[in-house]
Amino acid sequence: QHQPPLPWISGSEFAGVITALPTSPSSSPKFKLGDRVFGAAQGGFATHVLAPEGSLRAVPKGWSFDDAAGLFVTAPTGYGALVTRANVQKGEWVLVHAAAGGVGLAAVQVAKARGAKVIATAGTAAKLAVAKSFGADYGVDYGDKNWVQEVMKITKGKGVDVVFDPVGMVDISLKCTAWNGRIVVVGFAAGKIEKVAMNRVLLKNVSLVGLHWGRYVKEEPPMVEEVWAGIFDMIEKGQFKGTVFRDTEYVGLETVPAALEALGSRGTWGKVVIKVPQGEASKL
Repeated sequence: QHQPPLPWISGSEFAGVITALPTSPSSSPKFKLGDRVFGAAQGGFATHVLAPEGSLRAVPKGWSFDDAAGLFVTAPTGYGALVTRANVQKGEWVLVHAAAGGVGLAAVQVAKARGAKVIATAGTAAKLAVAKSFGADYGVDYGDKNWVQEVMKITKGKGVDVVFDPVGMVDISLKCTAWNGRIVVVGFAAGKIEKVAMNRVLLKNVSLVGLHWGRYVKEEPPMVEEVWAGIFDMIEKGQFKGTVFRDTEYVGLETVPAALEALGSRGTWGKVVIKVPQGEASKL
């Protein structure tokens, strides 16, 4: 969707230390040299990143650069979807699709912090175990053709109050959505834009809403600050932890291809982070 002019450097999210500041006499930098920050900007696969101040946040106290590097997109997406858009309440049932991904694990933690009961979906037993380790109450394999019936069984026939969907499973999820339920469309990781049976939306009084988190910076800036305030409050209370994939460690820019291949093969969970040693040349 975004095609920057060549030449360009790939990568987006990052975490590191401020090494240079604006030199304009009129500038009043929010950060100082040596501050630990995380954020997102074009060119994350590098030893140094040039980023606008507005795309940076201070690394939470006690957090590693690894954990912070995967925070900028996943946390506000989960929080924005479940709190801002769906207004999840204590005691409600929340179905989180692709729950072992970075965004999914963020959503699981946000839902639990709100007092909800979470049903996680994933494609393997190992990934369901990961989702449960982050707080999910139940796990359902969405590769099983009877997963909808399993969700209905777990909720004792009621269905879920909220569906968090970064995959493209709205249509089938309507079959296990409760009366007055809310479905939040976060993405289309499955690769196609689905057609939805709108009669089910009507018959169950379902609210179908979308979340384009990146657009809030332009359309609704105050909400960006409100969401981050909520996230940092969760972190301070110990309700949110980093979602970094730790089964394999990727060190050096030369490991970018292997990391992307692992991500594409769906062999990872959470956020895949590449450590970039400073002062050493990468073996590209």
